[in-house]
Amino acid sequence: MSLPTASAVRQQFLDFFASKGHHIVPSAPIVVKDDPTLLFINSGMAPFKDYFLGNKPAPYKRIADTQKCLRVSGKHNDLEEVGYDTYHHTMFEMLGNWSFGDYFKKDAIAWAWELLTDVFKLEKDRLYVTYFEGDEKDGTAADTETQDLWRQYTTDDRILPGNKKDNFWEMGDTGPCGPCTEIHIDLRSEEERAAKPGRELVNADHPQVVEIWNNVFMEFQRLADKSLIKLPEQSVDTGMGFERLMMAVSGVKSNYDTDVFQPLIQFIAKEVGLEYHGTAPATVNDQPATENEKTDIAIRVIADHIRTIAFTIADGQLPSNVKAGYVIRRILRRAVRYAFSSLNQKQPFLYKLVPVLADQMAGIFPELKAQTAFVQRVVEEEEISFLKTLETGLNILDSWIATASGERAVLDGEKVFILSDRYGFPKDLTQLIMRENADRAQLTEKWEDEFNFWLKKQKDGSRGDAETEKSDWVTVTETDAPNVFVGYDQDEATARLLRYRKVDKKGKTEYQLVFDQTPFYAESGGQIGDTGYLESPLSKVRVIDTKKENDLIIHTTLDLPQDLEAEFLARPDVARRGLIKNNHTATHLLQAALRQVLGGHVQQKGSLVNEKVLRFDFSHFTKVTDEQLREIETIVNERIRQQIPLDERRNVPIAEAKNLGAMALFGEKYGDFVRVITFDKDYSVELCGGLHVANTGSIGYFKITTESAVGAGVRRIEAVTAGAAEAYVDQQLDLLAQVRETLGNPQHLLIVLEKQGDEMASLRKQLDQLTQQQLAAQRRSLLTQIKQLPNGLHFLAAAVHAGSADSLKTLAFEVRQAAPAPLVLVLGAQVDGKPQLAVILDDETAKAGKLNATTLVRELAKEIQGGGGGQPFFATAGGKNVDGLKAAIAKAESLIKPE
Repeated sequence: MSLPTASAVRQQFLDFFASKGHHIVPSAPIVVKDDPTLLFINSGMAPFKDYFLGNKPAPYKRIADTQKCLRVSGKHNDLEEVGYDTYHHTMFEMLGNWSFGDYFKKDAIAWAWELLTDVFKLEKDRLYVTYFEGDEKDGTAADTETQDLWRQYTTDDRILPGNKKDNFWEMGDTGPCGPCTEIHIDLRSEEERAAKPGRELVNADHPQVVEIWNNVFMEFQRLADKSLIKLPEQSVDTGMGFERLMMAVSGVKSNYDTDVFQPLIQFIAKEVGLEYHGTAPATVNDQPATENEKTDIAIRVIADHIRTIAFTIADGQLPSNVKAGYVIRRILRRAVRYAFSSLNQKQPFLYKLVPVLADQMAGIFPELKAQTAFVQRVVEEEEISFLKTLETGLNILDSWIATASGERAVLDGEKVFILSDRYGFPKDLTQLIMRENADRAQLTEKWEDEFNFWLKKQKDGSRGDAETEKSDWVTVTETDAPNVFVGYDQDEATARLLRYRKVDKKGKTEYQLVFDQTPFYAESGGQIGDTGYLESPLSKVRVIDTKKENDLIIHTTLDLPQDLEAEFLARPDVARRGLIKNNHTATHLLQAALRQVLGGHVQQKGSLVNEKVLRFDFSHFTKVTDEQLREIETIVNERIRQQIPLDERRNVPIAEAKNLGAMALFGEKYGDFVRVITFDKDYSVELCGGLHVANTGSIGYFKITTESAVGAGVRRIEAVTAGAAEAYVDQQLDLLAQVRETLGNPQHLLIVLEKQGDEMASLRKQLDQLTQQQLAAQRRSLLTQIKQLPNGLHFLAAAVHAGSADSLKTLAFEVRQAAPAPLVLVLGAQVDGKPQLAVILDDETAKAGKLNATTLVRELAKEIQGGGGGQPFFATAGGKNVDGLKAAIAKAESLIKPE
């Protein structure tokens, strides 16, 4: 059977709503830039939140789109279900049609039915719809209007009431909300449908009776006191899961059997030399009952996860250890783990899938196709890094399980934390492995509490210091007008306060203020926010930062103005702003020079522009050479000396801007009209909302200070301009003069330095030889001191001399290699004034499990007021109390003697 193509079905949806007068808009980037409540876009409505909140007017009354979404944290956490069932995903597409004060229930319901039954040809007797049954506590009646509208298209037995949980949608604790109507489809076989009506399985988590579309009717406003009032305008917010729609129109039982996933699945199966069987989800103790199920789950996980990984990287979020970056790293490592353990892929593998996905999505999401090589490089480097620790970590976990007493190993939260902290295993990865080994291992009942205890202990309470509490917004001036930025043309402006809120942050109180208009630039696009003052007849309040939140320009102050209803004079710090403008314009000149010298593959991957420095991250796979850096500097300074005037164009249609050659950043959301900044149409043309100098000559001078690696395929340049650049050059010249003076002002400085370098290398070689001789002598001496205990175990605990922790480790391994087995060796040394301990066992003793180097070293570390860890056969510890070394060494034998 030939499956419908994803591209064709998606286009049918967009064409249908275009025919109904909707403006088709592109997907917003999946990574959220200016909403502190979200890391990622998690629903189709998220990009339109400002329109519903009234922060700005909608550009069109009717909109339709397909939006990339990601749900892996918070209340929308589908990660654990991915691969085990047929319809949960991390990344998914949400098809949506939107009405902002235009059509309402009647048209939304009519068009939904027409699209599903006339265009997509879904069988009417497989469809069920719901309506809100009302809620006595909220004082809301049943949505009989929706019920009556559905009666025009289907029968009463297919129109089902739903409670507040399922059929009343809210954006948050406050804000626009309203009843919704869901559309469900029953994809079961005829026999199953005859045995039990689909109406009994709606919203019952049945894998073949699933919701495919939700139409929300925004007609209420939830207030802070939890009451509801009617909105002045009624709107429609819909969302249809594209992957589930594809399952329905394809007539299959799984999202993974559709054209959305099959190209990836077939590529994976071919690469690993296995067949994908499309097995049903595991049902035996939540575990795959057969080898086919095990490999099928792994293939589904990888096919799902690579979509999330690739699109988030393409949208500007690199894997890291913090916030959104950590989420992506966690998903990537989960996929690597499945490839490693279930598909026997011991080498990087995921990166090979990126071109397949890029070709598949090129028509609707071209950003991935344009960055295929870059995304591949990032994924491959992440795989290489994780694979280096994965096998070690798995061996440690296997060792813990194998050496446990009793039929089943029991692991507590401390061990889960050790794997996470030391070996890069997220706790859910350990949880997954334990679930797969449920017949021989289990986690303690309170392992998560124990894990969190150790995590909190590691952070030393920093989490508590970082907590932020925000009060509700307080309205000062009633107006529907959004706040407006006027700083492109004015360095100061009169303003009226619209609203404010109190923020308790790290033990101090701040206030966030929103005005009807402001010259203060809100941090965006890498440019730091303005500081300055808000002046009125009764008060002068300092603005310490300006940021953007859901398109609101928010001014942060330490004090609340006394006269809230007064007219304020808003005055940014003009001198500081001038330095920021220098650095921002220099960043544009730098990017153009990088593309000229390194090639057109260079794309911005991050930026910081403040009054002191500019920092620019860009895609490039090798270190930028000194010669290239000098050439880049020369080009930028030439452009500065040419005194190129700023060509600023506002409200340029996006298509026209691209025809001008404007550089658009991947991962940024652009509207239909943009601002174009040009410094010589043949050199630098960019889409940018930041502040710039009127003439490049204002920058004065540009100097690169550092070039470094940020991550796989990403380099970073830091630079300074104007007075800061001159000061940097002066510092370097002063340093050079000091070096000359120290060396006696030699005529040929380089020759003298090379000679001294040769002498130091010779001395270092001699020192290394002496160190090796000392270690050899100690090794011979230690071997003579080893004694055999009554149980046959060879043992030695001794104090030694070691210049470094590495030397101590080397000595321990050399003694182990020459000593008889079974062996337990404990060595203590003072390294740089601090105590160090090393415990090493021969392999057989470690595997036997009665003795464990990590357990021993932790117990001994108590004597030196320290801690440590390692592996069952080798572990180290450091501490504070040097005097405790003698006690630790004396204590060692008592820990290993047989009872």
